[in-house]
Amino acid sequence: MTLVMPAFPPFSLSALIRSHGWRGLAPFSADENDNRLSRIERLHSGRVVELVMQEADGGVSVGVPSDLNHRELDEVQHKVKWMLGLDQDLSAFYAVARHELKLARVEGRAQGRILRSPTLFEDVVKTILTTNTSWAGTIRMVKALVSQLGDPLPSDPSRRTFPTPSQVASCDVRRLDSTTRLGYRTPSVLELARAVTSGVLQLESLQTTDEPTDQVRARLLEIDGVGAYSAANLLIMLGRYDFMPVDTWARKLVSHEWHNGEPVRSMDVEAAFERWGKWKGLAYWFWDWSYLAGH
Repeated sequence: MTLVMPAFPPFSLSALIRSHGWRGLAPFSADENDNRLSRIERLHSGRVVELVMQEADGGVSVGVPSDLNHRELDEVQHKVKWMLGLDQDLSAFYAVARHELKLARVEGRAQGRILRSPTLFEDVVKTILTTNTSWAGTIRMVKALVSQLGDPLPSDPSRRTFPTPSQVASCDVRRLDSTTRLGYRTPSVLELARAVTSGVLQLESLQTTDEPTDQVRARLLEIDGVGAYSAANLLIMLGRYDFMPVDTWARKLVSHEWHNGEPVRSMDVEAAFERWGKWKGLAYWFWDWSYLAGH
């Protein structure tokens, strides 16, 4: 069965898939040309299904099992809409980007959306697993978390869902660490899962809250394992671009772009994009850094 879902124009699924490394982390998978995105997902009914997303005229098509009921179909559409940002209107960003050579192509390429998970819980965990490690390390840890705790796809048990907060919370520190080898991140992930499961932390409410970005950022920073860089990345995935995800790589890029390769501070990275105001995180994300790829 195929669902066809419209997207606010302009839209490009391949540009969206390439927007974030999440496409390479289970339970996502993309084809080699980034034209198709698949995900193994657990529905509220308990069913585990594969969602296969491909570009369609004016939006995306989503392949799903033909026997899903109306409630399950509604859930799938809600999750896909959020993951792909189908209702995001970036026209205000494009209006200012047209006047900057390094961003002039984003509208024509339909760039601007960031691939995200159906839940903020998953995005926070994955973000924690990017800290102080290589990308290969992140891939390994996410794969272990999914393979050890996720629910299997009936037609292919080797493919599993991202574990729910309760599935993670059911572990103790020793079991979680021994099965997934998250290292020093284990207590942070476990604490987060338990806080969400118990209701102490209403994490998913941040997807729709009207709170100012400063307040949302403050709530993210209260999560153990989430620092300023992680919070900025998570805010961008929430559609809030007020803060810069400043790390060593960002400093390197800004150094080459504006400071002749001389060392720069975090405040210099912030200053480089300050004029973009509420769009600065997005301007940084899609700035044309291609000429620095070999550095």
